Amino acid sequence: MATTGTHHRQESAGGSGAWVSGWTAFAGVMMVFGGAMAIFQGIAAIAQDDVFVTTRNYVYTFNLTSWGWIHLTLGVLIVLAGIAVFRGMLWARIVGITLAGLAMVANFMWLPYSPVWASVLIAIDAFVIWALCVGSGRDAARTA
Repeated sequence: MATTGTHHRQESAGGSGAWVSGWTAFAGVMMVFGGAMAIFQGIAAIAQDDVFVTTRNYVYTFNLTSWGWIHLTLGVLIVLAGIAVFRGMLWARIVGITLAGLAMVANFMWLPYSPVWASVLIAIDAFVIWALCVGSGRDAARTA
């Protein structure tokens, strides 16, 4: 009877590990999706500057073409890091947290140009950071 109870605990701990790896997969999907959105955002800013309406008295004013290149570069890097997260690379989790943080700052500064799009990307980046910080290593240590 004691063996069954111990076995049950291992199964529930193993289920917890599967849940965390599910959050890692969620982070990878959100990184690829958010990175693709940032790529489209960058292409739109580079290709047609007249699509965006700018606020006159905003502190962080930059040329839209330079913003486009910033978002395009961040988007490509986030997509590549998201693919590496799917492969289970530890460096990809660290790079993903860093890139998502940079993307949050860039989208905060992008708010006057496209407030809804930037707000959605800020929320996606926040979920990515949270999901990558949950980590599967902590739960793997619990099951051992």
